[in-house]
Amino acid sequence: MADNALPHVLVIGGGFGGLWATRALASAPVRVTLVDRTNHHLFQPLLYQVAMAGLSSPDIAAPLRHILRRQHNVVVRMDVARGIDVEHRRVRFDGGSLDYDYLVVASGARHAYFGHDEWARHAPGLKTLDDALHIRRHMLEAFEAAERAVDPRAQAEWLDFVIIGGGPTGVELAGTLAEIARHTLPREFRHSDPRRSKIHLVEAGPRVLASMPPSLSDRARRQLERLGVSVHLGKPVTAIDERGVDLGDERIDARTVLWAAGVAASPLGAQLGGDRDRAGRVRVAEDLSLPAHPEVFVVGDLAAVAQDGKPVPGVAPAAKQMGAHAAAMIRERIAGGATRAFHYRDYGNLATIGRMAAVVDLGRLRFSGALAWFFWLWAHVFFLIGFRNRLVVMAEWIWSYVTYQRHARIIIGRRDES
Repeated sequence: MADNALPHVLVIGGGFGGLWATRALASAPVRVTLVDRTNHHLFQPLLYQVAMAGLSSPDIAAPLRHILRRQHNVVVRMDVARGIDVEHRRVRFDGGSLDYDYLVVASGARHAYFGHDEWARHAPGLKTLDDALHIRRHMLEAFEAAERAVDPRAQAEWLDFVIIGGGPTGVELAGTLAEIARHTLPREFRHSDPRRSKIHLVEAGPRVLASMPPSLSDRARRQLERLGVSVHLGKPVTAIDERGVDLGDERIDARTVLWAAGVAASPLGAQLGGDRDRAGRVRVAEDLSLPAHPEVFVVGDLAAVAQDGKPVPGVAPAAKQMGAHAAAMIRERIAGGATRAFHYRDYGNLATIGRMAAVVDLGRLRFSGALAWFFWLWAHVFFLIGFRNRLVVMAEWIWSYVTYQRHARIIIGRRDES
């Protein structure tokens, strides 16, 4: 059969959901087009390590064309999706339009500032490599500005940091930033003391890591406090500006504010029709397809999926499983078979707080501390794409563990004017 006679599967998004769907179609009688706005797949769980200067961009990312170079039924295209016409089975991109027989939408999520988009200017979030490099520059330049400052109050503002959001990203950023200030930088500055930095972690809810059992949340909070992080619980943010954050009547002066508090689904979800939840995620059928368009599948952070009365979490393992399931259902439809409901397998939840400090929830088995940290390290290295990436990341972590140094502390680009 000629290639152009094969069913065309169009996959939007080269993250975990889109890439796993594409890979799962490797031997299927289809032709696949994978489209992403970047040319790489990003291992997002380690993105904070790039932001905190522990790893370089290529350590946690790999070109999509390289990953899929041996999969001959796929074409990779770098482009931006602008519109989806489900009635005519067509997607409009910056570079033209593509028709499809089956569509997998895995365009992910973006930052959500809960109706205060003006906060984005002062509190950058962390979703892409560009975000990570921006935050790294912002963080390192704060220490440089403190070194230049003559006024003690101005110096204190530059040495203080606020991270908003007590989920895994916020906890990891706060713990790592505390280690940088306490252990990595002190001997390198002459007129300021990075050890005087105050790291504030702000969470509107009653505990950090709310998706974990209360006992592990409490351990994580105590581990953060041992690192010198001030944890503010039950404190919703009411204002953010270039000089700090307001928590109701409380003010925290800080020139560096990082956002890790919320996400909203990709705006492409609105073009698919049908119901969406409050975060903009598309409500899909049990097999992950659109109820009115069974040839369209939605996976990853864009899909609103419930199991046993609880939403499937927006984490990498869930996106991988959804992508693989969507690919299997496309195979079934092509073969004339019946589709089946998606079932999420929860292999556990884990987060690192800092050096030799982490929490792990594997269901019946829960633990924290050094053992959890080594488990977290093994899990993340094991799931990295590419043998070279695993070796590099392991070498960097060993070096960082022995020396407390972070090799990627290079400032590039220009600071945004404010």
